[in-house]
Amino acid sequence: MMDLKKDLEKQVLLAARETNTSSVLFRNAIRSKLGLNITDSECLSFLSIKGASTPKDISHYTGLTTGSTTAMLDRLEKAEFIRRRPNPHDRRGALIEINEKWTETVGPIVMGVQKAQAKLIASYSDKELEIIVDFLTRFANNVKEYTEILEEDLP
Repeated sequence: MMDLKKDLEKQVLLAARETNTSSVLFRNAIRSKLGLNITDSECLSFLSIKGASTPKDISHYTGLTTGSTTAMLDRLEKAEFIRRRPNPHDRRGALIEINEKWTETVGPIVMGVQKAQAKLIASYSDKELEIIVDFLTRFANNVKEYTEILEEDLP
């Protein structure tokens, strides 16, 4: 018989994996509804989280070449989903950020899940939320660390 702690540890890992899967499926549903391709959608998702980013970081996140990233950013800028602005830390570079049109377009689509998630989060005590934040932060950091290790081994 499996002990409770081992069973709970397994449940946590399975729930984390399911969270990742459901996030991908949700982003794919949004992408499909808006007629976006996968990399354009992932770029917009990345920028929604990061706020502003360099084309180099976007290229790294999406796995696109520099030229393909430029073409993607041109498409998203033409659709008025992003804007380029000068990078204050690199006079030759640009920062890419979400434009109001993207927020207005995606906002109504994600409003329902955002409300449901806010209600769920509000149902936890301060102490429980501290534990959840700690877990999710450390879990994400583990994934980032091992992603960097994998990337170091790439040709």
